[in-house]
Amino acid sequence: MQANKMKTPVIAGIGEILWDVIDSSEELGGAPVNFAYHTGALGAESYAISTVGDDNRGRAALSTLERQQMSTDHITVIGGATTGYVLAEVDDQGVASYTFPDDVAWDRLSIRQCTKELAARLDAVCFGSLVQRSDISRKAVMDYLSLVREDTLKVFDVNLRQHFYTEAIIRSSLEVADVVKLNDEEIVHIARMENLKGTAEAQLKALVERYELELAVLTCGGEGSLLVSASEISKHTGRQTDIVDTIGAGDSFTATVILGLLKGYTLDTINDNANQVAAFVCSQKGAMPHLPERFRIF
Repeated sequence: MQANKMKTPVIAGIGEILWDVIDSSEELGGAPVNFAYHTGALGAESYAISTVGDDNRGRAALSTLERQQMSTDHITVIGGATTGYVLAEVDDQGVASYTFPDDVAWDRLSIRQCTKELAARLDAVCFGSLVQRSDISRKAVMDYLSLVREDTLKVFDVNLRQHFYTEAIIRSSLEVADVVKLNDEEIVHIARMENLKGTAEAQLKALVERYELELAVLTCGGEGSLLVSASEISKHTGRQTDIVDTIGAGDSFTATVILGLLKGYTLDTINDNANQVAAFVCSQKGAMPHLPERFRIF
C-alpha cells in the first residue's frame, strides 16, 4: 500500500457512536465511527455522523474523537439523552459479543445543516442496520442518503445485532446500497431471507445481481474473505496474527475495501490489503488503534 497523488476522497460513517464496556475499561466505538476512523487513518478526509448525550460519556466521546484527530463537527448533542454504550464480552479467542441497551442518544439521530451540506462532497458513506432500530434514526439515515451525489458509494454494513433488525430494514438498505458487507453469520440469515442457494460465492453473486450492487463483501474471521462483483471474484485465505481482540477489525476491513475501490485497485489487491489491515487491528487493543504509515492508501 502506498499513497499517491490522486484526489483525497471524502468519506463518512453515519449511525451509532457508543462505548464498548469491557470489564472495567471503556473504549469508544460503533461501526460507522470505527469505519470513519479507519478511512481517515488510511488517508481519506473522513467524518463521523452521529449523536451523543450531554453526559459524561458524551463529553468523553467528543474529546476522544478530537484526540484521534477526528472532526466532531457532525456529532450532535442531545440534552437529557444517554450516550450509547454496549456491554462487550471477549472470549478466550478474542472474539467479542455485545449487549445493547435501548433508547440511547443515537436512537434519536439528528443531522446538522453543515452535515447536510457535507453530503454533496462525499465520495462514500457507510451505514448499517443497528442505527435503524428506531424510526427516528432510520428516517434520518435514509433522508441523508438521498442527499448524496448519484456517484457516491453507499455502503451497507449489515451488522446484525440481537433483535435490532427486520427483513424490511435489510431489504430497503440493500435497495439503496452500492456495496454490501457482511460476515459469515450474517450471510446465513440473508441467504435464508432471500432464498439464496449454493455456495457463498453463488449467494453473493445472486445478491449483486438482484440488488444491482457494485460489490458484495464477505468476511469469515480467521478463514479469510470473499469479494464478488458482477465481473470479478476474489478469495483470500486470511492473514495469521496474534489476536488481542476483534473489535473494529471488520470496520477496518470495510474501510480498506472502500478506499481500494475508489483507488481503482483490482479485487485481489483490495482483498489482500484489507486482510493485512484487519489482521493488524486484531493484534491491537480496541477498535481504533494507531495504524502504521505503511497502510496508507491515499
